Amino acid sequence: MLDTLEIRVPPDDDERIDITDPQAVDYWTQWFGVTEERLRLAVASAGTVKDDLRVYLGLP
Repeated sequence: MLDTLEIRVPPDDDERIDITDPQAVDYWTQWFGVTEERLRLAVASAGTVKDDLRVYLGLP
């Protein structure tokens, strides 16, 4: 059903995570498959670069 379908649009910069943008946080939590808290901890530890976060989170 169209009512339950959510379309997530990638942020303008798809290489860095903008942790201050709620829509970007929502997108990246879905993309990485992590909670917002886990994403924020990862950004605090590994920075905002997508590939660095992927490695930090142990994702392929």
